[in-house]
Amino acid sequence: MKRIYHLSTCDNCRKLIKAFNPSADFELVDIKTNSIDAPTLDFLKEKVGSYEALFSRRAIKYKSLGLKDKNLSEDDFRKLILEEYTFLKRPVLIDGDKIVVGGLG
Repeated sequence: MKRIYHLSTCDNCRKLIKAFNPSADFELVDIKTNSIDAPTLDFLKEKVGSYEALFSRRAIKYKSLGLKDKNLSEDDFRKLILEEYTFLKRPVLIDGDKIVVGGLG
């Protein structure tokens, strides 16, 4: 699988994708219109070690929902990412078994 999860309205995502210049065999997935599914999220978790590593604390809803004051579990991180696209740290690059989260390497 060769895929980049990104947010098309995110300047940082656009800049990083332009710098990476992915080949045509990469699928670009805008998480606002195509949220990440549970099997893919679970695959990413296995590769990076935790759902927390995939979770964005920079999302506006993180503060507005009062999540910064809570002690979130791995199950909480998973549930939040699946329910709200903005909680996925982005961009996420999948190139076979190589995973890069929050930047393109």
